[in-house]
Amino acid sequence: MLQDLRDSNSSKFQVTEFILMGFPGIHSWQHWLSLPLALLYLLALSANILILIIINQEMALHQPMYYFLGTLAVVDMGLATTIMPKILAILWFNAKAISLPECFAQMYAIHCFVAMESGIFVCMAIDRYVAICHPLRYPSIITGSFVIKSAVFMVFRNSLSPISVPVLAAQRHYCSRNQIEHCLCSNLGVTSLSCDDSKINSINQLLLAWTLMGGDLVLIILSYALILHSVLKLNSVEAASKALSTCTSHLILILFFYTVIIVISITHGAGIRVPLIPVLLNVLHNVIPPALNPMVYALKNKELRQSFYKVLRLDVKNN
Repeated sequence: MLQDLRDSNSSKFQVTEFILMGFPGIHSWQHWLSLPLALLYLLALSANILILIIINQEMALHQPMYYFLGTLAVVDMGLATTIMPKILAILWFNAKAISLPECFAQMYAIHCFVAMESGIFVCMAIDRYVAICHPLRYPSIITGSFVIKSAVFMVFRNSLSPISVPVLAAQRHYCSRNQIEHCLCSNLGVTSLSCDDSKINSINQLLLAWTLMGGDLVLIILSYALILHSVLKLNSVEAASKALSTCTSHLILILFFYTVIIVISITHGAGIRVPLIPVLLNVLHNVIPPALNPMVYALKNKELRQSFYKVLRLDVKNN
């Protein structure tokens, strides 16, 4: 009887905030990670802002390919900003508390921007496929209208699909534990604290990952496979080498993006108890691609690189 009364009182208690503990296993020295993470975040913001400025100022870059790159820059900044200010606040000011609404909002934003990043990669892969495999038809297929329709579709798809994640998480009952062994509000990390069954959350997470991310990855692999097939048939060794060089660098970034998602999903699903690894991967997944994407695309794109030097020289002259 007494035990039933205790269970009843416990079930009525609802936590009002979560405590983000940071990086599990290294709490005593995790503040040292703030410097490289802050530098990565600063690099992500500055590099992507520079890309947007260059695309905006150079009329020669007002083309579909660069519109996709500009959209990717905006998404990259959003992706990094969903987590980095809070992580730096934890590491610098020990500001570990986060309210439930803020936590669920961050959860939604992370899933939304990750899905949008995936969608932009698909659009860019299709753009490269048409440009390399059907160059004569490129101007009639990849038009300004195509870019706008693709962007609108991706925004709607990737804004609406992740809504189920925070909604289902908010329906769970958090009656006792509120310490999250993480530095961000991950879906499975939060719902593991609930006092009721969170199996539906895990199933929903898995379905979203395989339908959205999995579908996008299949389209990307198919596009680059067709590009590779087309490139290998080129008679010009120089043209084939140039196309492969550009596509290889893009593909490396894309594979890193999806590999981390797969590794995190497997470690959570299999219950692998090495908590630091998935947490660290989760954080780096949100900040390394935004920091590296602009540099890789700029270094591998002659027009963008020349426009960068041109804008830089103009700035120097104006000063």
